[in-house]
Amino acid sequence: MKKIKAVLFDMDGVLLDTESLCKICWRRAAADYNLSNIDEIFMQCVGRNRTDTTHLLSKYLPSEKDAFEFREKAGELFDQVWHEEGLKKMPFVTECLDALKNAGFRLAVASSTRGIKVHPQLEEAEIHGYFETITTGDMVTHSKPDPEIYLKAAASLGLSPSECLAIEDSPNGVRSAYAAGIKCVMVPDLIAPDQEMNEKAFEILANLKEAASFIIKEFSGEEEGGGKE
Repeated sequence: MKKIKAVLFDMDGVLLDTESLCKICWRRAAADYNLSNIDEIFMQCVGRNRTDTTHLLSKYLPSEKDAFEFREKAGELFDQVWHEEGLKKMPFVTECLDALKNAGFRLAVASSTRGIKVHPQLEEAEIHGYFETITTGDMVTHSKPDPEIYLKAAASLGLSPSECLAIEDSPNGVRSAYAAGIKCVMVPDLIAPDQEMNEKAFEILANLKEAASFIIKEFSGEEEGGGKE
């Protein structure tokens, strides 16, 4: 087993508290489309990029055009709140990043959100500078749960998947990392882990403080990590 050299972070629901806000905006947008099961639809879309989200939405709306318009409406509502109120970091973000960086891990982002939003949001949260590379949803053909974004993120660091570890909050994110051959620590946000997540996540922890401590203990300076194989 190769030494873990880098930690790849999802952004929404891991670094920034955006998913709860996004869910509220989807509910507001759904009022114009008679989508009574919007929470269920939203949970299926968590972790996906705009293209794959629109495709999934089209299964519940009359046409692809309606799905696109819904996605745009929800996005406009999100941007309005973001620019008026700002975004909050998830608990222990800075402590986690500092601890991992001080322990010698390289840090990167693998987010399904478009770069036009990822970069300013990370800048606003004053954590952009922690990351060596940032891979975003508009840089891949298929988003999570497809492994493409994690394979691309690992390659951006010149590392193999086995030399990286991911931190994710959503099932789609865990599936993506798992399919890429990357160990994944799950820190759940809106979606509680089920049996599939217990099997695919390397470890499931309550917050980023616990995640940093676990990663440093298991993988810092070791050629082989413990935990699940």
